[in-house]
Amino acid sequence: MHWVVLAGAYIILWFLALQILLPIGIRARHEMGEDANAIGDPGAPPNPRLAVKALLATLVAAVIWSIFYALVLYGVIDV
Repeated sequence: MHWVVLAGAYIILWFLALQILLPIGIRARHEMGEDANAIGDPGAPPNPRLAVKALLATLVAAVIWSIFYALVLYGVIDV
Protein backbone atom coordinates (compact mmCIF):
# COMPACT_ATOMS: atom_id res chain seq x y z
CA MET A 1 0.00 0.00 0.00
CA HIS A 2 1.22 3.45 -0.84
CA TRP A 3 2.27 5.71 2.02
CA VAL A 4 -0.03 8.48 0.78
CA VAL A 5 -3.07 6.24 1.34
CA LEU A 6 -1.88 5.41 4.86
CA ALA A 7 -1.23 9.06 5.70
CA GLY A 8 -4.56 10.12 4.22
CA ALA A 9 -6.41 7.46 6.20
CA TYR A 10 -4.75 8.62 9.42
CA ILE A 11 -5.58 12.28 8.75
CA ILE A 12 -9.22 11.44 8.03
CA LEU A 13 -9.45 9.30 11.17
CA TRP A 14 -7.82 12.05 13.26
CA PHE A 15 -10.25 14.72 12.10
CA LEU A 16 -13.19 12.38 12.59
CA ALA A 17 -12.06 11.56 16.13
CA LEU A 18 -11.54 15.26 16.88
CA GLN A 19 -15.02 16.17 15.61
CA ILE A 20 -16.53 13.46 17.80
CA LEU A 21 -14.56 14.56 20.88
CA LEU A 22 -15.08 18.34 20.58
CA PRO A 23 -18.58 18.58 22.10
CA ILE A 24 -17.84 16.20 24.97
CA GLY A 25 -17.64 18.00 28.32
CA ILE A 26 -18.52 21.43 26.95
CA ARG A 27 -20.58 23.61 29.26
CA ALA A 28 -21.83 27.11 28.55
CA ARG A 29 -20.91 30.04 30.78
CA HIS A 30 -24.39 30.24 32.34
CA GLU A 31 -24.24 26.53 33.22
CA MET A 32 -21.02 27.14 35.14
CA GLY A 33 -22.54 30.03 37.10
CA GLU A 34 -20.58 32.74 35.27
CA ASP A 35 -22.01 35.91 33.78
CA ALA A 36 -22.70 35.03 30.13
CA ASN A 37 -22.21 38.61 28.89
CA ALA A 38 -19.09 39.44 30.91
CA ILE A 39 -16.25 38.52 28.54
CA GLY A 40 -16.38 37.33 24.95
CA ASP A 41 -19.10 35.50 23.10
CA PRO A 42 -21.77 34.08 25.42
CA GLY A 43 -21.93 30.91 23.30
CA ALA A 44 -18.21 30.20 23.59
CA PRO A 45 -17.20 27.74 26.31
CA PRO A 46 -14.86 29.20 28.94
CA ASN A 47 -12.61 26.11 29.00
CA PRO A 48 -12.82 23.97 25.83
CA ARG A 49 -9.65 21.92 26.68
CA LEU A 50 -8.57 21.73 23.03
CA ALA A 51 -5.09 20.37 23.76
CA VAL A 52 -6.48 17.43 25.73
CA LYS A 53 -9.01 16.68 23.01
CA ALA A 54 -6.36 16.87 20.29
CA LEU A 55 -4.20 14.41 22.24
CA LEU A 56 -7.15 12.06 22.73
CA ALA A 57 -7.99 12.34 19.02
CA THR A 58 -4.39 11.41 18.21
CA LEU A 59 -4.55 8.33 20.42
CA VAL A 60 -7.96 7.21 19.16
CA ALA A 61 -6.95 7.73 15.52
CA ALA A 62 -3.71 5.78 16.08
CA VAL A 63 -5.61 2.80 17.52
CA ILE A 64 -8.20 2.77 14.73
CA TRP A 65 -5.50 3.29 12.09
CA SER A 66 -3.49 0.37 13.51
CA ILE A 67 -6.52 -1.88 13.18
CA PHE A 68 -7.04 -0.64 9.62
CA TYR A 69 -3.37 -1.25 8.77
CA ALA A 70 -3.48 -4.77 10.22
CA LEU A 71 -6.59 -5.60 8.19
CA VAL A 72 -4.89 -4.36 5.02
CA LEU A 73 -1.62 -6.12 5.85
CA TYR A 74 -3.34 -9.50 6.32
CA GLY A 75 -5.44 -9.07 3.18
CA VAL A 76 -8.83 -8.75 4.82
CA ILE A 77 -9.27 -5.35 3.12
CA ASP A 78 -7.91 -4.62 -0.31
CA VAL A 79 -6.88 -1.03 -0.93
